[in-house]
Amino acid sequence: MGTDAAVMDPALDQPGRDRLRVLLVAPPMLPVPPPTYAGTERVVAALGDELHRRGHEVALVASGDSDVPYERIATVDHSLWESGYRGDVASYMQHTVEVAWRASSRFDIVHAHLENHGIVFAEHCETPVISTMHGRLDVAGMPELLEAHPDVPLVAISESQRRWFPDLNWVATIHHGLPLATMPSSTEPGDYLAFVGRVTPEKGIREAIELSRKIGIPLRAAAKVHDGPERAHFEEVVQPAIDADEIDFLGEVGPLERDPLYAGALATVMLGGWPEPFGLVAIESMATGTPVIARRAGALTETIEHGVTGFLVDDVNEAALAVEKVRDLDRARIREITLERFSPRRMVDEYEQAYRAVMAGRSHRR
Repeated sequence: MGTDAAVMDPALDQPGRDRLRVLLVAPPMLPVPPPTYAGTERVVAALGDELHRRGHEVALVASGDSDVPYERIATVDHSLWESGYRGDVASYMQHTVEVAWRASSRFDIVHAHLENHGIVFAEHCETPVISTMHGRLDVAGMPELLEAHPDVPLVAISESQRRWFPDLNWVATIHHGLPLATMPSSTEPGDYLAFVGRVTPEKGIREAIELSRKIGIPLRAAAKVHDGPERAHFEEVVQPAIDADEIDFLGEVGPLERDPLYAGALATVMLGGWPEPFGLVAIESMATGTPVIARRAGALTETIEHGVTGFLVDDVNEAALAVEKVRDLDRARIREITLERFSPRRMVDEYEQAYRAVMAGRSHRR
């Protein structure tokens, strides 16, 4: 555990940009930043780095193998999934809450990324707690839990995510930002389709294979296969496609392999029929200039501009039509739009406002 000197942002010297003491809380399943496929941990890494760069006092509650340039408070020595653990994580999440609760008095605000495990914590912690919800809110008892704690400050990652619960204490809707400017890019369309994500029905790898087969364009996939359901879906859907030479399956890969995969593709396909709460794959692909062909569902209707940065479709037949049109899109413009809309600077600007709103609200109630 240690702290490096922050690189100061001149904007912090302006009135109203006082430094904050922020405690970030991440799940213990993966380190921050994660080495391969992940969502929450990548966002937490980008958020912490930008807060630190601006001169805020930042600490992170996370697994002990996390590597950040500010204080780290370890929950477990090694992240669960990196150490091979595949069991239930509920007790580890509760332990994470306990560690954060004990450290919270040193900070102005706690920013939790723990889904349902952070709600009761936020209700009762003496230090203000703001919770970013990263997943779906309509599953596994979440509606009942949220409705029992209507005053807990929440941040949504898309308007789609929060639409079923308009009366909760939504402080803001803040789209994710990532350090995308360093990703490789190409202005020329590639000759294959890309799939990045998890091997699950909701992510649409079956539909991606069907589309590739239908239009005769190769499919390359970088995808995670961890737990039982993912393994079963792999055996049912992906392995037969591998055996038939219908897919080039790379497995779970890191940025050095994943990012060129995006940049070299004709399009990235996201055809799963479930409402993505956000969908980092879309903004990663578009940051390389590669358009996204996605199911018209969830937050993808907010992050993808139909006919500009990609196409929104309703089924595989429409996806085939989109492939015919995708070469006409301006890949340099796609990258430009994406870097502007989904930067860590923009994201942290909005989180700073949210932090101050929550702190002011707590002070007023007291």
